[in-house]
Amino acid sequence: MQFTIFADGGSRGNPGPAGSGAVVYDTHGAVVAEVSEFIGHTTNNVAEYTALIRGLEALAEYLDERTPSASVVVKMDSELAVKQMRGEYKIKHPNLKPLAERAFARAGQFSAVSFMHVPREQNKAADALANAAMDRGA
Repeated sequence: MQFTIFADGGSRGNPGPAGSGAVVYDTHGAVVAEVSEFIGHTTNNVAEYTALIRGLEALAEYLDERTPSASVVVKMDSELAVKQMRGEYKIKHPNLKPLAERAFARAGQFSAVSFMHVPREQNKAADALANAAMDRGA
């Protein structure tokens, strides 16, 4: 079974009040989980990684042994996070290294995970959840 996660994070100011959002879809395009979390005062890149981690955690919680061999396509509009997760860019910033390690560990729970960069216009649902989180935290 294949799932798709759209994840997005942002901050108002960089750093500034930040939020993360993720939407998990099943093979048929039905939403199986959503995440919208205010994460305090931080950078947009920390928010992007947090959204990725929360999306993977939400899918793992949803599956809870239902489909241990699930494959996942993660779609994000953060080129940095996508290329770092693919191993195309090194993770240099010390604040991102532990988050990337957590993301890699979470991704390892699934049979296959791929990362795809998408234009912001294709990531509207996750963006709306991230902005709603920032609104709640402001």
